[in-house]
Amino acid sequence: MSGLLYFVPTPIGNLEDMTFRAVKILKEVDYILCEDTRTSGFLLKHYAISKPLKSYHLHNEHQTTQKVIDDLKNGQNIAIITDAGTPGISDPGYLLAKAVSDEKLEMQCLPGATAFVPALVVSGLPNNEFLFAGFLPQKKGRQTKLKQLAEEKKTIILYESPHKINTTLEQIREFFGEETKVSLSREISKKFEETKRGTINELIDFSKSKTLKGEIVLIINNVDTKEDEDEKPLSKNKYKNLEK
Repeated sequence: MSGLLYFVPTPIGNLEDMTFRAVKILKEVDYILCEDTRTSGFLLKHYAISKPLKSYHLHNEHQTTQKVIDDLKNGQNIAIITDAGTPGISDPGYLLAKAVSDEKLEMQCLPGATAFVPALVVSGLPNNEFLFAGFLPQKKGRQTKLKQLAEEKKTIILYESPHKINTTLEQIREFFGEETKVSLSREISKKFEETKRGTINELIDFSKSKTLKGEIVLIINNVDTKEDEDEKPLSKNKYKNLEK
């Protein structure tokens, strides 16, 4: 009988965000795949989890995936975690999920921490329809990607690092316009958690006024709120006029 692969979210800051089920699964599996065994070691020690750790990251996932598939076929239960958040969301995990799916093996993803959900909720911006774009390309294709995103009439979600945040905000102004409303969240669930909301110009001034630290989530309001008169729903009075 084949084993089961678990995608286990880990806290993005506050260790208390670890779920009871996540701890239980990590204590039961045969081994744990970690983005960085040293970083994960601190978390696992905190919860008295003692299981073999194997490195699984962006630089070795192509070479490692087949071995994981073989172990699953041999009946081993395996968990994959990353340094923070949900595996596969801007972190290693997609390649393994695809391989498991292709082999028709079993996998489960536990619900848990991921940075963009709380950032979206507290942004105060439309969240009924959104596009999660993760990190922008570092160099090649960056402007092309921004141009494509600017054409999407929905809320856009980006991740960004502190050393590139000023450049990214300037580019958002360039491609989305000066009246664009943006929410910037950082250090989510940590002691110095902070969210700043405003126009892109206000966010640029805020970012340049201080040194931002920690992973940053940007929520961009690109929803087209202008309705053509012909597309607006008819009022009750208009319906009565039509009936006449």
